[in-house]
Amino acid sequence: MVETLTEGHPVKVYYTESALIQDLILELKDVNPIEDFQKYLNIFNQLTTIEKRFARKENQLFPYLEKHGWEGPSQGMWSFHDNLREQIKLLNNYNVKKDIEKIIENIPYLLNGIERLLTIEDIRLFPNAMELITEEEWKDFYIGDEEIGWMLKEKPTPYPAVAKEEAYLHPSQDHSQRDLSFSLENTFHYDEGYMTPEQVNLLLSFLPVDITFVDENDKVIFYNRGNDRVFARSKGIIGREVRFCHPPKSVNMVLRIVEEFRLGTKDVAEFWFNFKGRIIHIRYFAIRDKNKTYKGVVEMSQDVTDIQKLEGEKRLLDWD
Repeated sequence: MVETLTEGHPVKVYYTESALIQDLILELKDVNPIEDFQKYLNIFNQLTTIEKRFARKENQLFPYLEKHGWEGPSQGMWSFHDNLREQIKLLNNYNVKKDIEKIIENIPYLLNGIERLLTIEDIRLFPNAMELITEEEWKDFYIGDEEIGWMLKEKPTPYPAVAKEEAYLHPSQDHSQRDLSFSLENTFHYDEGYMTPEQVNLLLSFLPVDITFVDENDKVIFYNRGNDRVFARSKGIIGREVRFCHPPKSVNMVLRIVEEFRLGTKDVAEFWFNFKGRIIHIRYFAIRDKNKTYKGVVEMSQDVTDIQKLEGEKRLLDWD
């Protein structure tokens, strides 16, 4: 099946990554952390870029499978990803401490888990995806995949090839026809003041915060594209049910927040935690119209690591 696919097809790219992953696994099995810790660490760090693959699947591939009625990967395989993430996090802690004994003890669990995942992808995920997702839908993947990234050293060939020549298109300017589950009528609205759509896009893009807007029907209808996102997003989530946009381990909490907002019993929820060595602050706000009718929820995520370090005052410009 893979051999017959056009160069750059998303599934063919996944299999190219699979070959790379298998090579890295073999290298990790061969290297001895005691004799050459740096070599082990270099290979391990390259393998951890598998996070990009997880994020593409969760934000690109899974939403299209949901549209065709297959919701299993959004739950079961996402949980599998999270288990592997926890194992990578654990090993990273041991790497920092150079705890060779713990590394040798735990690395097989990670490698075996990844090998099992590749097998499930090969036997079930990708063959079913090829049957369910249409050729036109596959052509929608490249821009979103590029935004998240690949494990490969060089970008895959754009699919279709003409995508290489297309200019950047912000989601709010993308009016191509898709089977969306919400209305596109009256999508532009301004409150106080006057701004062009381009100015609105620029404002949202340069805000130092990730914004995701879920409407009253629990569908993701917008996210902003900042240069330094906290969490990966791609256009595949537009029209997706919010329950599929979070890891299975946290989805019940998110659904409770949405329900309390809908009932009018709560208006704000917030969390903060350590993520990859940075302090992340996440806030959820209920959106209501002037009649207090529930219109959705906005999720805002921000890296506040440097903000937390502020002390005293700064009243002067220090550019010179």
